[in-house]
Amino acid sequence: MKKLSLIAASVGLLAALALGGCGSQPQATGGEAAGASDSANAKVIRFGASAGPYSDMVKKAIAPILEKKGYQVELTEFGDYVQPNLALAEGSLDANLFQHEIYLKKFAADKNLQLSSVINVPTGPMGIYSKTFKSIAEITDGATIALPNDPANLARALGILEQNGLITIKEGTDPLTVSEKDIAENKKNLKITPVEAAQLPRALDGQDISVVPGNFALAAKMDLNSALALEEMPEHYLNLVAVKTADLDKPFVKDIKEAIESKEFEAVIDEQFKGFFKPEWMKNRK
Repeated sequence: MKKLSLIAASVGLLAALALGGCGSQPQATGGEAAGASDSANAKVIRFGASAGPYSDMVKKAIAPILEKKGYQVELTEFGDYVQPNLALAEGSLDANLFQHEIYLKKFAADKNLQLSSVINVPTGPMGIYSKTFKSIAEITDGATIALPNDPANLARALGILEQNGLITIKEGTDPLTVSEKDIAENKKNLKITPVEAAQLPRALDGQDISVVPGNFALAAKMDLNSALALEEMPEHYLNLVAVKTADLDKPFVKDIKEAIESKEFEAVIDEQFKGFFKPEWMKNRK
Protein backbone atom coordinates (compact mmCIF):
# COMPACT_ATOMS: atom_id res chain seq x y z
CA MET A 1 0.00 0.00 0.00
CA LYS A 2 1.39 3.36 -0.98
CA LYS A 3 1.89 5.94 1.66
CA LEU A 4 -1.00 8.20 2.57
CA SER A 5 0.37 11.73 2.69
CA LEU A 6 -1.21 13.85 5.35
CA ILE A 7 -1.08 17.63 5.05
CA ALA A 8 -2.02 19.13 8.38
CA ALA A 9 -4.12 22.26 8.74
CA SER A 10 -5.16 24.31 11.70
CA VAL A 11 -7.99 22.40 13.27
CA GLY A 12 -10.80 24.12 15.13
CA LEU A 13 -14.38 23.32 15.91
CA LEU A 14 -16.40 24.08 12.82
CA ALA A 15 -19.05 26.79 12.68
CA ALA A 16 -21.78 24.50 11.47
CA LEU A 17 -22.71 25.25 7.89
CA ALA A 18 -21.89 28.95 8.22
CA LEU A 19 -21.53 30.59 4.81
CA GLY A 20 -19.66 33.70 5.96
CA GLY A 21 -16.29 34.33 7.50
CA CYS A 22 -12.72 33.65 6.54
CA GLY A 23 -11.29 30.19 7.05
CA SER A 24 -7.87 29.14 8.21
CA GLN A 25 -5.44 28.36 5.41
CA PRO A 26 -4.06 24.79 5.37
CA GLN A 27 -0.29 24.51 5.54
CA ALA A 28 1.56 21.92 3.48
CA THR A 29 4.06 19.78 5.38
CA GLY A 30 5.06 17.52 2.54
CA GLY A 31 4.15 16.22 -0.88
CA GLU A 32 3.94 18.19 -4.11
CA ALA A 33 3.02 21.85 -4.13
CA ALA A 34 -0.67 22.52 -4.58
CA GLY A 35 -1.61 22.59 -8.25
CA ALA A 36 1.90 21.62 -9.34
CA SER A 37 0.83 18.75 -11.60
CA ASP A 38 -2.11 17.03 -13.21
CA SER A 39 -3.15 14.66 -10.41
CA ALA A 40 -5.13 12.36 -12.67
CA ASN A 41 -2.09 11.76 -14.93
CA ALA A 42 0.27 11.36 -11.98
CA LYS A 43 -2.13 8.92 -10.29
CA VAL A 44 -2.31 11.30 -7.33
CA ILE A 45 -5.65 12.38 -5.88
CA ARG A 46 -5.56 15.46 -3.67
CA PHE A 47 -8.48 15.18 -1.25
CA GLY A 48 -9.70 17.90 1.10
CA ALA A 49 -11.88 17.12 4.10
CA SER A 50 -13.06 18.73 7.31
CA ALA A 51 -10.94 17.68 10.27
CA GLY A 52 -12.57 14.89 12.26
CA PRO A 53 -14.83 12.07 11.09
CA TYR A 54 -14.76 12.97 7.39
CA SER A 55 -10.99 13.23 7.13
CA ASP A 56 -10.98 9.90 9.00
CA MET A 57 -13.39 8.52 6.42
CA VAL A 58 -10.99 9.47 3.64
CA LYS A 59 -8.01 7.96 5.48
CA LYS A 60 -9.65 4.76 6.70
CA ALA A 61 -12.36 3.94 4.18
CA ILE A 62 -11.58 5.64 0.85
CA ALA A 63 -7.80 6.02 0.50
CA PRO A 64 -6.93 2.33 1.09
CA ILE A 65 -9.24 1.28 -1.77
CA LEU A 66 -7.89 3.95 -4.10
CA GLU A 67 -4.34 2.92 -3.23
CA LYS A 68 -5.15 -0.62 -4.37
CA LYS A 69 -6.21 0.94 -7.66
CA GLY A 70 -2.75 2.50 -8.00
CA TYR A 71 -3.39 6.00 -6.67
CA GLN A 72 -1.53 7.99 -4.05
CA VAL A 73 -3.96 9.98 -1.89
CA GLU A 74 -2.84 13.30 -0.44
CA LEU A 75 -5.17 14.63 2.24
CA THR A 76 -5.57 18.22 3.36
CA GLU A 77 -7.59 18.79 6.54
CA PHE A 78 -9.53 22.02 6.93
CA GLY A 79 -10.83 23.81 10.01
CA ASP A 80 -13.51 25.77 8.16
CA TYR A 81 -16.27 25.35 5.57
CA VAL A 82 -15.07 27.99 3.08
CA GLN A 83 -11.56 27.07 1.97
CA PRO A 84 -12.25 23.47 0.81
CA ASN A 85 -14.51 24.60 -2.04
CA LEU A 86 -12.26 27.52 -2.99
CA ALA A 87 -9.26 25.18 -3.11
CA LEU A 88 -11.23 22.73 -5.23
CA ALA A 89 -12.34 25.40 -7.67
CA GLU A 90 -8.85 26.85 -8.16
CA GLY A 91 -7.28 23.44 -8.64
CA SER A 92 -5.18 22.74 -5.54
CA LEU A 93 -7.62 19.93 -4.65
CA ASP A 94 -9.12 17.25 -6.88
CA ALA A 95 -12.02 16.35 -4.58
CA ASN A 96 -13.40 17.28 -1.19
CA LEU A 97 -15.62 15.75 1.46
CA PHE A 98 -17.23 17.96 4.11
CA GLN A 99 -20.58 19.37 2.93
CA HIS A 100 -24.10 18.46 1.94
CA GLU A 101 -25.96 19.22 -1.29
CA ILE A 102 -27.74 22.34 -0.08
CA TYR A 103 -24.51 23.94 1.10
CA LEU A 104 -22.64 22.99 -2.08
CA LYS A 105 -25.28 24.47 -4.39
CA LYS A 106 -25.62 27.67 -2.35
CA PHE A 107 -21.87 28.19 -2.03
CA ALA A 108 -21.22 27.47 -5.71
CA ALA A 109 -23.99 29.85 -6.78
CA ASP A 110 -22.83 32.63 -4.46
CA LYS A 111 -19.20 32.33 -5.56
CA ASN A 112 -19.94 31.50 -9.23
CA LEU A 113 -18.04 28.20 -9.02
CA GLN A 114 -18.52 25.15 -11.21
CA LEU A 115 -18.60 22.35 -8.64
CA SER A 116 -20.65 19.15 -8.67
CA SER A 117 -21.55 16.26 -6.40
CA VAL A 118 -20.16 12.80 -7.15
CA ILE A 119 -21.84 10.63 -4.49
CA ASN A 120 -23.38 10.89 -1.03
CA VAL A 121 -21.57 9.19 1.86
CA PRO A 122 -22.68 7.96 5.29
CA THR A 123 -23.09 10.96 7.59
CA GLY A 124 -23.14 11.46 11.34
CA PRO A 125 -26.74 12.42 12.16
CA MET A 126 -27.90 15.07 14.60
CA GLY A 127 -29.10 13.58 17.86
CA ILE A 128 -31.12 14.36 20.99
CA TYR A 129 -28.85 13.75 24.00
CA SER A 130 -29.50 13.89 27.73
CA LYS A 131 -27.84 13.10 31.04
CA THR A 132 -31.18 13.59 32.81
CA PHE A 133 -33.52 11.38 30.79
CA LYS A 134 -33.06 7.90 29.39
CA SER A 135 -35.74 8.09 26.71
CA ILE A 136 -37.91 10.58 24.85
CA ALA A 137 -40.90 9.34 26.81
CA GLU A 138 -39.22 10.32 30.12
CA ILE A 139 -38.83 14.00 29.16
CA THR A 140 -40.83 16.02 31.67
CA ASP A 141 -42.86 19.20 31.28
CA GLY A 142 -40.67 22.32 31.41
CA ALA A 143 -37.40 20.53 30.71
CA THR A 144 -34.54 22.74 29.52
CA ILE A 145 -33.11 22.17 26.06
CA ALA A 146 -30.14 23.60 24.18
CA LEU A 147 -30.52 24.07 20.42
CA PRO A 148 -27.98 25.27 17.86
CA ASN A 149 -28.21 29.00 17.24
CA ASP A 150 -27.21 29.02 13.55
CA PRO A 151 -30.11 28.89 11.06
CA ALA A 152 -29.14 25.72 9.19
CA ASN A 153 -28.65 23.55 12.26
CA LEU A 154 -31.59 25.11 14.11
CA ALA A 155 -33.90 24.08 11.29
CA ARG A 156 -32.61 20.52 11.52
CA ALA A 157 -32.88 20.50 15.33
CA LEU A 158 -36.50 21.60 15.24
CA GLY A 159 -37.13 18.94 12.63
CA ILE A 160 -35.81 16.15 14.86
CA LEU A 161 -37.89 17.45 17.78
CA GLU A 162 -40.97 17.30 15.58
CA GLN A 163 -40.03 13.81 14.34
CA ASN A 164 -40.09 12.69 17.97
CA GLY A 165 -43.38 14.33 18.90
CA LEU A 166 -41.98 17.06 21.15
CA ILE A 167 -43.13 20.01 19.05
CA THR A 168 -45.20 20.72 15.97
CA ILE A 169 -44.24 23.19 13.26
CA LYS A 170 -46.69 25.52 11.55
CA GLU A 171 -48.05 24.09 8.31
CA GLY A 172 -46.47 25.47 5.17
CA THR A 173 -43.18 26.37 6.84
CA ASP A 174 -40.08 25.84 4.70
CA PRO A 175 -38.28 22.95 6.47
CA LEU A 176 -34.90 24.41 5.49
CA THR A 177 -35.50 27.80 7.14
CA VAL A 178 -37.74 26.90 10.06
CA SER A 179 -36.97 28.75 13.33
CA GLU A 180 -38.37 29.04 16.85
CA LYS A 181 -41.07 31.46 15.67
CA ASP A 182 -42.47 28.66 13.50
CA ILE A 183 -43.26 26.38 16.46
CA ALA A 184 -47.02 25.89 16.55
CA GLU A 185 -47.10 23.71 19.67
CA ASN A 186 -44.44 23.09 22.31
CA LYS A 187 -45.99 19.95 23.78
CA LYS A 188 -43.63 19.63 26.76
CA ASN A 189 -43.21 23.38 27.33
CA LEU A 190 -39.51 22.94 26.66
CA LYS A 191 -37.42 25.90 27.77
CA ILE A 192 -35.22 26.60 24.76
CA THR A 193 -31.72 28.04 25.01
CA PRO A 194 -29.87 28.85 21.75
CA VAL A 195 -26.21 27.79 21.93
CA GLU A 196 -23.31 27.92 19.48
CA ALA A 197 -23.26 24.51 17.80
CA ALA A 198 -19.73 23.66 18.91
CA GLN A 199 -20.75 24.15 22.56
CA LEU A 200 -23.80 21.88 22.47
CA PRO A 201 -21.98 18.82 23.89
CA ARG A 202 -20.88 20.89 26.91
CA ALA A 203 -24.38 22.29 27.27
CA LEU A 204 -25.43 18.89 28.63
CA ASP A 205 -23.82 19.86 31.93
CA GLY A 206 -26.32 22.67 32.42
CA GLN A 207 -29.33 21.66 30.33
CA ASP A 208 -31.63 18.63 30.56
CA ILE A 209 -31.39 18.02 26.83
CA SER A 210 -29.08 19.10 24.01
CA VAL A 211 -29.60 18.61 20.29
CA VAL A 212 -26.12 18.04 18.87
CA PRO A 213 -25.03 17.84 15.21
CA GLY A 214 -23.16 14.65 14.40
CA ASN A 215 -19.77 16.22 13.69
CA PHE A 216 -19.72 18.04 17.04
CA ALA A 217 -20.92 14.95 18.90
CA LEU A 218 -18.10 12.92 17.39
CA ALA A 219 -15.54 15.65 18.07
CA ALA A 220 -16.62 15.50 21.73
CA LYS A 221 -16.17 11.70 21.74
CA MET A 222 -19.91 11.15 22.19
CA ASP A 223 -21.37 7.78 21.17
CA LEU A 224 -23.99 8.46 18.48
CA ASN A 225 -25.89 5.39 19.60
CA SER A 226 -26.27 6.87 23.11
CA ALA A 227 -28.66 9.50 21.76
CA LEU A 228 -32.30 9.38 22.86
CA ALA A 229 -33.09 9.74 19.15
CA LEU A 230 -31.13 10.25 15.94
CA GLU A 231 -32.16 12.32 12.98
CA GLU A 232 -33.83 10.67 9.99
CA MET A 233 -31.68 12.47 7.47
CA PRO A 234 -33.02 13.45 4.06
CA GLU A 235 -30.59 12.91 1.19
CA HIS A 236 -29.90 16.64 0.82
CA TYR A 237 -28.41 16.70 4.34
CA LEU A 238 -25.98 13.83 3.70
CA ASN A 239 -22.35 14.75 3.13
CA LEU A 240 -20.93 14.19 -0.32
CA VAL A 241 -17.79 14.03 -2.39
CA ALA A 242 -17.52 17.06 -4.68
CA VAL A 243 -15.29 17.74 -7.68
CA LYS A 244 -15.01 20.38 -10.36
CA THR A 245 -17.86 19.96 -12.83
CA ALA A 246 -15.33 19.72 -15.67
CA ASP A 247 -13.78 16.65 -13.98
CA LEU A 248 -16.97 14.63 -13.55
CA ASP A 249 -16.19 12.20 -16.36
CA LYS A 250 -12.50 11.78 -15.60
CA PRO A 251 -11.22 8.32 -14.60
CA PHE A 252 -10.10 9.38 -11.11
CA VAL A 253 -13.65 10.57 -10.30
CA LYS A 254 -15.14 7.31 -11.52
CA ASP A 255 -12.60 5.46 -9.35
CA ILE A 256 -13.55 7.52 -6.28
CA LYS A 257 -17.22 6.70 -6.85
CA GLU A 258 -16.43 3.03 -7.40
CA ALA A 259 -14.38 2.93 -4.18
CA ILE A 260 -17.22 4.41 -2.13
CA GLU A 261 -19.75 2.05 -3.70
CA SER A 262 -17.62 -0.98 -2.78
CA LYS A 263 -18.47 -3.50 -0.10
CA GLU A 264 -15.03 -2.87 1.38
CA PHE A 265 -15.96 0.77 2.03
CA GLU A 266 -19.26 -0.23 3.66
CA ALA A 267 -17.49 -2.77 5.88
CA VAL A 268 -15.23 -0.02 7.27
CA ILE A 269 -18.25 2.23 7.84
CA ASP A 270 -20.06 -0.52 9.74
CA GLU A 271 -17.01 -1.22 11.91
CA GLN A 272 -15.60 2.25 12.57
CA PHE A 273 -18.42 4.75 11.90
CA LYS A 274 -21.23 3.24 13.94
CA GLY A 275 -24.44 5.27 14.04
CA PHE A 276 -23.78 7.04 10.74
CA PHE A 277 -26.87 7.47 8.57
CA LYS A 278 -26.45 5.69 5.24
CA PRO A 279 -27.53 7.13 1.88
CA GLU A 280 -30.37 5.53 -0.06
CA TRP A 281 -28.06 3.93 -2.62
CA MET A 282 -26.34 2.01 0.18
CA LYS A 283 -29.50 1.08 2.10
CA ASN A 284 -31.34 -0.16 -0.99
CA ARG A 285 -28.70 -2.35 -2.57
CA LYS A 286 -28.76 -6.09 -2.09
